[in-house]
Parts: sequence; structure tokens; C-alpha cells
Amino acid sequence: MEPREILTGLFEKAVAAALPDNSIAAFLPAKPKGRTVVIGAGKGAAQLAQAVEKHWQGPLEGVVVTRYGYGAVCKNIEVIEAAHPVPDKAGLEAGKRLQKAVQSLSKDDLVIALVCGGGSALLPCPPGGISLTDEIAMNEALLASGAPISKMNTLRKHVSNIKGGRLAALAAPAKVVTLMVSDIPGDIAAFVASGPTVPDQSTRKDALDVIRQYRLSLPKSILSHLVSPKADAPSPDDIVFANNEVHVIASAAISLQAAQKSAPLTCVILSDSIEGEARESAKMHAAIAREISRNNQPFEKPVLLLSGGETTVTLEGNGKGGRNSEFLLSFALEIDGISGIHCLAADTDGIDGSEDNAGGFADGNTAQKIRSAGFDPVSLLGNNDAWRALHAAGDLFMTGPTGTNVNDFRAIFIE
Repeated sequence: MEPREILTGLFEKAVAAALPDNSIAAFLPAKPKGRTVVIGAGKGAAQLAQAVEKHWQGPLEGVVVTRYGYGAVCKNIEVIEAAHPVPDKAGLEAGKRLQKAVQSLSKDDLVIALVCGGGSALLPCPPGGISLTDEIAMNEALLASGAPISKMNTLRKHVSNIKGGRLAALAAPAKVVTLMVSDIPGDIAAFVASGPTVPDQSTRKDALDVIRQYRLSLPKSILSHLVSPKADAPSPDDIVFANNEVHVIASAAISLQAAQKSAPLTCVILSDSIEGEARESAKMHAAIAREISRNNQPFEKPVLLLSGGETTVTLEGNGKGGRNSEFLLSFALEIDGISGIHCLAADTDGIDGSEDNAGGFADGNTAQKIRSAGFDPVSLLGNNDAWRALHAAGDLFMTGPTGTNVNDFRAIFIE
């Protein structure tokens, strides 16, 4: 098999392991005496809803919100599409619909919450005194900051009427069972989609610390809100959450293990929770690959290396791309001219950043192909213009929406 065929096959196995239809049936709760209401948010929420409808025995109703272009046909669950990664009015209306769906429920009713990555942006719900425009400004500042997703969502959940467990609190006394596809390194459930149904112990002080740490310039309305007790999120110890359940049905760890089992040769998982700047993470991965290629250590070649998690990009330029594309451009520069090293990096939801590619490929010839197309790969990296670089090299990886999201997937083949 060709190197890129091997790498693509591993990606496909990783995605398949995270598809709702392959995992959700084992986690569905018992039918309640009363109504079953399904709510959800995230880039894979429509596919999760489809899977619930397929496997649920009995009546149900509900509403989920997903990214534009990520919808799926459901019979009884309404699917709303909205903007991601920057919120819009459609998302604002979707949040109101989800809140309405769980109001006035009884202890005999059941709420099944389908939560996955992307839900933070898809559920804008600013508190009084804060506009949608203000929340959009906050999201744009966070996306450009280089902050890890855990820090971003700590701030988001304290500037919301729906995140930080508030949606589950609104559903009380009905039981809420959250079925979650984790895109968070370490699979901390309260951070996935900023935890609309899962509270945590973070405080508004923690949110203010994020603003200071990443020097965020935010609207005055948000800063005023965060110094007020109104920003306090529900405590996990609150009795309204006592009977609720949370199940992680898919994650980076599960997907990496599935890819590893399918590998045609020795395959090593480096980590499922890598964070930090994409270009710096690429240097670390490239250093390991070079060491194996040159000295047969710490693993003997041929070997496949896998890793997951979520890197970040601190925007300093005005180019196009995403964190996986930036990883690949940096990786290509680190292995420039070295034969026998091949890399695939892609987002498991099928979209990397601002464009329509999932990610791309890189090998020892990638940097030279970029130069031959008339571009300087170093300058493109400095301008955060990795998409243009990979496009020039013919190394983009296109999948379209996959129906799930367990974050970044990286595979490196050392021949």
C-alpha cells in the first residue's frame, strides 16, 4: 500500500469508531413513565439524533442544533442549523428552543442530551445586559488568542444562560442523561460544548483569570457581568443534578485505539491529549520522526505514530487555514528534504478551521512543492496561511462533514 493510502485508512477507522450509530445503543437509558425529550448541540448533533431515533423504542420529541451543512433528516427530532465557530442569530434562536423544550417537565420525564464539540458556538445565550454582538466579539477574541479549549470554555460558561449546567438545571425535576462525544483532551465532560448539561467547579474568578492570562480585549458588558454574582454557574453539588447521568460514548482515545488495531504494521499511540501551539507540536512530532528515521529509536522503523488532542493557533497573520494545516506546514519544514516520512493531520469532523478541507498531508517533498509553486513556506507559516501552502503543494485532505467530532487526528508513517 502507498503511504497516503495507509494514513487515510487509519483516519477512516478512527472516524468510524466515533460514529454515533456504532456506539450509542449501549448507552441509551431505560424508557421513562412520562415523556422523552431529546436536546443536543454540536457538529455531530444531527447524526446523534438520527442514531437515537433508530435505536429508541418508544415515542420521543425534541430539538438539536448543528453547524450549517451538517444537518441530517430526523423524523421526530427537529434539526436546526446555525453558525460555527462564530455564533449567529440562528444559534441564539436555537438556544431558546432548547430551553423551551426542557421547561415544565416532571420527575417522570426523561431528557436525553446529545452533546459534542462545536456546541459552545452553536448555543449563544447571553445574560441580560450582554448582546449577541458582544458574545460574538468574545468568541472571536478567544479563537485568535491561542487559548486551549478548556480555558475558552471556562470563560464561555460564565457568560451564558445555558452553559455550565444551566440547561440541565432548567430541566429539573426530570432526569437528564447526557450522551457525549468528547473533543476535549482528557475527556472532561464539563468542558465539552461548555457543559450545557454538566456543571463543574470553575468560578467567575477562573473566567477573569483567563481574560488576564490571554490578554483578551472584551466588551465592557462582559467584564461587568463577570464581577457580578450573576455570572456564578451552578455547583455540581446542587440537588437538581443528583439523579443525572453522563456517558462519554466516543472520544479521541477510543478512536486512536481503533486505528491502532487496524494498522498493517507496528503502531504506537503517543498521546490522545496533546495541546499547545500547532507549529510547536509539529516540531516535537517531527523530531521523534527524524530520530526514528535516522537512528531507529525510540521505535524501530517501519512504524506508525498516532496522536490526538487539540492544538491551537495564535493568530498573528491574516491567512487561511486551521490548526491541522498549520501543524502540517510546520512539520513539512522540519522534515524538508528527508525521505521516508509521511504525515496526515486532520480534524475528525471533516473541517479544519476556516476552509473546507479536513486537513492535509506532508512529507519530505512538501516544502519544495510549495516553493516550486512560487510561494515561500516560511512566510506562509508566519502569516498563518497554511491552507494556501498545502493547496499549492496539492496536499489538502478533503472528506466533507463526517458526522462526528473527536478532535484532531495525526498519523505519521516512518518507512
